[in-house]
Amino acid sequence: MSDKVVVITGASSGIGAAAAERLARDGNRVALVARRAEALREVTARCGGHGFAITADMTRRADADRIVAETLAAFGGLDVWVNNVGRGITRPPSELTDDDIDDMVLANVKSALYGIQAVLPHFKARGSGHIINVSSMLGRAPMATFRSAYSGAKHFLNALTASLRDELAQTHPGIAVSLVSPGIVRTEFGLRAKHGGPDSRALPNSQSAEEVAEVIAGVVDSRDRDIYTRPGARQMILDYLGDLGQDPPPSTVTRAGQ
Repeated sequence: MSDKVVVITGASSGIGAAAAERLARDGNRVALVARRAEALREVTARCGGHGFAITADMTRRADADRIVAETLAAFGGLDVWVNNVGRGITRPPSELTDDDIDDMVLANVKSALYGIQAVLPHFKARGSGHIINVSSMLGRAPMATFRSAYSGAKHFLNALTASLRDELAQTHPGIAVSLVSPGIVRTEFGLRAKHGGPDSRALPNSQSAEEVAEVIAGVVDSRDRDIYTRPGARQMILDYLGDLGQDPPPSTVTRAGQ
């Protein structure tokens, strides 16, 4: 049984909700963060006495700071911060607008950066902590044309994660930084994408949010650095990178995930 205090952003549905419930079952105390108050309360209730709801918008820096303060007030500590906020987009590169790019960076990069910068002073003061950034296989390889700006934002998040890990290794080695990369997950991600899009639950080669949550729970304990959530995913990315300069097989568009 674990007894960590874990903040999970984007916790009102999908991966975040599944991770919160999974970690609560292990005995962790979980601060669930999302904008949708009613949905958030429902997930928190399923966490039993281990859950604490914080209605907040991670695209606002002040909200990220408030989450840290409210979590510390509720639980007296904070051990793990999971950046899980994100949003997709359905638009090819030739049609992207300034607003498209800004929205993808705000939802997928700045939301994580605000969380990182809000929690780091607490982690540095105690000399330990764990930041987990939920990315995507598309952050490793841009295998879906219609997700171009999302893929670019997740590449940005991956670079930020690696750079933060290197920075902290020099100054605060007790703070771990992990990256989790799912593929297609059977959630409302596709339907909630900007400009609409295919339902992720109807795409092939998908996995459940609960399967991803199981991986995240493992990372909370192991503090591993770089984790894919489905078997064979790492080799798929290596194969893709090895084939650069060649046309990718058509099937990669359907295999590409969240």
